[in-house]
Amino acid sequence: MRHNFANDDATFESPSRAGWRIGITLAVAVLCGLNAGQAQSANEYQVKAAYVYNFAKSAVWPNRSLPDGSSALLIGVVGGDDEFVDILKKMITGKSIGTHPILAERVSTEDELKSCRLIFLRSSAGRKHTQAAISAVASASVLLVGEDEGFLGEGGMINLFLKNGTVRFEVDRSSLDRANIHLSPELLALANTERELSNGPAGEWRRLKAGPPPEYPELAQKMNIKGAVQVEASVRRDGSVKEVKVIGGHPLLADALVKAVRRWQYAPAAKDSVVIVRFVFGQ
Repeated sequence: MRHNFANDDATFESPSRAGWRIGITLAVAVLCGLNAGQAQSANEYQVKAAYVYNFAKSAVWPNRSLPDGSSALLIGVVGGDDEFVDILKKMITGKSIGTHPILAERVSTEDELKSCRLIFLRSSAGRKHTQAAISAVASASVLLVGEDEGFLGEGGMINLFLKNGTVRFEVDRSSLDRANIHLSPELLALANTERELSNGPAGEWRRLKAGPPPEYPELAQKMNIKGAVQVEASVRRDGSVKEVKVIGGHPLLADALVKAVRRWQYAPAAKDSVVIVRFVFGQ
């Protein structure tokens, strides 16, 4: 389900990679305001930069972190190569969010990390540096964006992943709430069409290998029943789902999610675990 962009220097020479690139860029065109022709000409770095820029545009920080005025809004990049940073800088040149001009820089020290309002942690940064960066800004309101399958489990807020040739993103709302950062409903609606994995005290993170989305019950549609459902899935070591319990949501919608989750297959792990799954119907 997810893709780990460990090979950040890869180029798009083969037909299969070209098709993968087009799938990604067409998906992000909605966020970036690109037409289809412009989107198809974008490369991997441009697409990722566009996501990062639009996450920053969507976010609302507490006033103590981003007070009114003309102070710069800094996007920090950890890991990766200079090409991505250059593309991001070019994309945001001359742009502002409200009264705040946007800047992008490569960052590494604790002081540099704390000066950012958004940090994009490239997969090539490695787990050790990623965990250190997240810990460094734990008490600050910094939007943490990553591209690694374990990123949300480490305290990240938004994670980019690949599904069916298209880049999607998942959101950990509990991490956002702890940082007192709010994302626009429009952006969250895009994430809410996918499963949201909670990494709170009651849930553990397991990579989902195969998971068909639940069907929206016809009766629920006719009755205009919408909303979120949350379930607790007990997952065996081999990745199969042993049991699913409903935590909250309308019974009609909950039943549909339970039936779907029972068929999901997670990646193997050293021990059984419990995963919290949240799905929004009727977006």
